[in-house]
Amino acid sequence: MSFIEVEKKEIYVPDTSVLLDGTLKEAIIRGNVKGKILIHSGIVKYFESEARKGSALGLLGIREVKDLFNIIEKLGLESYVKLEYVDVYPKHAKPGLTIDELVREIARELDAILITSDEITYETCSALKIKCLFLGKSKEKLEIEKFFDEETMSIHLKEGSIPYAKKGRPGDWRLVPVSYDRLSREYLEKIVRELLSVALRGERGVIEIKREHSIIIQYGGYRIVITLPPVSNGIEITATKPLIKKRLEDYSIHPKVLSRLDGYAEGILIAGPPGAGKTTFAQALAEYFMSRNRIVKTIESPRDMVLPSEITQLSKSYATSEEIHDILLLSRPDYTIFDEMRDTADFQLYVDLRLAGIGMVGVIHATTPIDAVQRFIGRVEIGMLPSIIDTVIFMKDGEVSKVYSLEMTVKVPEGLREEDLARPVVVVKDFITEEPEYEIYVFGEETFVVPLRKTIIRGFIDRKILLKIIRALKKYVPPSEIRVESRGEGLIIIKVPENYMGAIISRGLPKLETIKRKYNVDIRVEPT
Repeated sequence: MSFIEVEKKEIYVPDTSVLLDGTLKEAIIRGNVKGKILIHSGIVKYFESEARKGSALGLLGIREVKDLFNIIEKLGLESYVKLEYVDVYPKHAKPGLTIDELVREIARELDAILITSDEITYETCSALKIKCLFLGKSKEKLEIEKFFDEETMSIHLKEGSIPYAKKGRPGDWRLVPVSYDRLSREYLEKIVRELLSVALRGERGVIEIKREHSIIIQYGGYRIVITLPPVSNGIEITATKPLIKKRLEDYSIHPKVLSRLDGYAEGILIAGPPGAGKTTFAQALAEYFMSRNRIVKTIESPRDMVLPSEITQLSKSYATSEEIHDILLLSRPDYTIFDEMRDTADFQLYVDLRLAGIGMVGVIHATTPIDAVQRFIGRVEIGMLPSIIDTVIFMKDGEVSKVYSLEMTVKVPEGLREEDLARPVVVVKDFITEEPEYEIYVFGEETFVVPLRKTIIRGFIDRKILLKIIRALKKYVPPSEIRVESRGEGLIIIKVPENYMGAIISRGLPKLETIKRKYNVDIRVEPT
């Protein structure tokens, strides 16, 4: 085929989507696009601008344009495909168009074929009678899905490293290599482009968060986190997939807890460390509330819960806290499941909606049950805690391991003796046994979260000294892990888990020295 024959063929104008996801390159290699392809120089400038802001996607786009020219030359396709740069502005177009709008108007003016992999652009071209080539549907199974089997919880792909997978169940998993071949940047870029392609097309995928150096995509049941240089020192892809879908009846829950969930619990926290099964339990709780004829909505980022269509899932990534607040306040659901509460704005939204009378279920990371409550301290008045949080459900290894209830009373805090020290105290109780385990109160200008378990204190220790010790160390070790013993007159032994010893020795000892001098006692720190 001669060059003249190329000139007689169709003229194509690609937009940014087909350069970012690599579909234009694939279409040329397959022979689906033959003729003159006009790449607007504005696209390259746009990618350059994004790259200078730090966006690796901009660099991918620039590299893709370069690769197109190299591929045509290496494969000897010059007689079939001709690539040209153009730098024109449509005569009748308004100023201030985005690059993809500009490309669309050029295609209209030249009566050329716009090439896109963006479904909205394709629908727009159809409405405006602009010729458009939509670069098809993706293959049934994505590259990233090949790493998963029925045991795989998550996969971890890092440039320059071998791929790993977590296999098993929450609380009982192992990290195993999937292959011993180190992953190249080109291979990971291929996976990123494929994911972007299906997400842009709306094929079971949606881009939940897109920043300059990170992308979070929800594809079917997969939650995919992509980090790009320079935030990470190489492309990294982490994909997780829930293996277990439970009903609330599948959990070993005490009848008292079920009764509380049925009737009185309206400020619930589901807490636990990563991978403990918090979201799985929240999902089961949402369906349980729905089965009890309650209107349920969720706030998620990303939206990775698998729920019936009757439950509306709101994305925190696409709406502001104010917008979500207004939506929920006006629609008045019976319960709102707030998955992955992270920052102060999330806590404030939870508090505002709860005080407005909406039943709230917050999912929160915490290493111990009391840590979940402590994350509200400093964000709300102590006296409001029981009105905001009435039930704390702590998850461990996929099961409910602890349930707390909160109540407010006025009393002398445990261990203090003077009646004039009576004050408002939030009592945190084990909901099953009704035994108080913590007291939260303000003493002076400091808020104390004091464990009440008998094992914390051995022998007589002045309560003021105990509070000073907890205050001095609480930044470095959870108060629930501190054990204090009195060994003879004037000797106090503090025992903490060994993994906290380094922080206490380097940062806590100067504070303990101050307590020793003030109260004339000897204080020693030992590992538990």
